[in-house]
Amino acid sequence: MGRGFNFATCLEGALKIKELSYMHCEGIMSGELKHGPLAMVDEKLRICMVVCNDTVYKKSLNALQQVVARGGAPIIIADKSVPEKDLAGMRHVLRVPKTVDCVQNILTVIPLQLLSYHIAELNGQNVSSELHLVFCKANWKLTESCEKHT
Repeated sequence: MGRGFNFATCLEGALKIKELSYMHCEGIMSGELKHGPLAMVDEKLRICMVVCNDTVYKKSLNALQQVVARGGAPIIIADKSVPEKDLAGMRHVLRVPKTVDCVQNILTVIPLQLLSYHIAELNGQNVSSELHLVFCKANWKLTESCEKHT
């Protein structure tokens, strides 16, 4: 779950979890939390939240508080400029370096990519299988082909 630039990060993280572990996963905008997803939050639901000290920080913090109030225990990916006091009591916090807003996604998506890899391994998926390698190779060939035509 994320907001602003971080929403795209959440979509990418959810896609990686689906591709590697074959588990359903959704990236949602934290502003849409009250329109359905909040009703599903409890201590069993696994939630990752990207919270960065940017222009939508206060709204992201509000969404975090709503999730915690309903028993959620999210894994939080936060940049190092997010004050410790705002994350007090959170059990799972991953810190990434702070950079400019439009590039922050590159740093915040890495923990989600690693998470998807480890979920896949824990579920017994062979992430080095030909299926995954063919998919990567097909994407690379497509990118290479597109670059030749531009």
